[in-house]
Amino acid sequence: MLDVKRLRVLREVAARGSFSGAAESLSYTQSAISQQIAALEREAGTILVERSARGVRLTEAGTALVRHAEAILARLDAAERELEAIAGLRGGRLRMVAFLSAAASLMPLAIAEFRRRYPAVELSLEPREPPEGMDCLKAGECDVALGLESSFHPVVDEAIEKTMLLDDPMFLVLPCDHRLARKPDLRLADLADESWLQGDTATCPDTMILLRAATAAGFEPRIAFQSNDYTAIQGFIAAGVGVGLIPDLALASVRDDIVIRDIGDQAPSRRIYAASLAGSYRAPATAAMLEILEEVGRDYERGRRKLALAS
Repeated sequence: MLDVKRLRVLREVAARGSFSGAAESLSYTQSAISQQIAALEREAGTILVERSARGVRLTEAGTALVRHAEAILARLDAAERELEAIAGLRGGRLRMVAFLSAAASLMPLAIAEFRRRYPAVELSLEPREPPEGMDCLKAGECDVALGLESSFHPVVDEAIEKTMLLDDPMFLVLPCDHRLARKPDLRLADLADESWLQGDTATCPDTMILLRAATAAGFEPRIAFQSNDYTAIQGFIAAGVGVGLIPDLALASVRDDIVIRDIGDQAPSRRIYAASLAGSYRAPATAAMLEILEEVGRDYERGRRKLALAS
């Protein structure tokens, strides 16, 4: 295999027309230049430079090799510049996936802040439900995936490293004309006979959270409809099909024909985290986004309850 450093020496000999000129340009001794060229000729298996009292001249093989060396060295220089840019967050890309409610609430804030700090990094975001997002991460198809888990049943996966972002409390949502919509000190047990609308257990823990909360309140909920689209669930609740527990992140946009109630210490919660691959090199852009997501999570947690109740 040809040595890249020796290719650089050959290119300089060709450009300067002599060993002494190349030595001066590269801050080598003339003897070192001669030794480098001799070693490169052994690697190439042919004579590259003809030496004479009038100087040096490239052979046909030497001319061909210099032509390739120019392209090789140019690509290497470009690679070094790109790596330096990525390390300094002046370039590169970051691929992210997030489940819908996080993609509509946390991610716009995080992406806006990341772009403000690091405008040269290319960002992409795709919607993925948590199990699919983790599969995407482990397959190397994204760099950061947002996931969720119940506080009583955390996700255990040695392939991923979790950065906790915030707890996401769930609020009771009723139609405006529901008999209990304005009841003071509303408790979960007051809705034991209701039909419930909730997320799909196959892709999120929300139904499991409801079942546990209902059990603690002394009843078994009757699930009337399941969907991971909380906008659709709001519509079904508004139409009187049932009631539901909806996480705060999914209440960024609220219909005017439903009522949101805080059930206090009975309110179940889920945890939101950002996942990256465990035990692997963490690119600067990934580390920077995880830090920003933590900041966004803290800010969101501080202001969310007031915003949710004001809705």
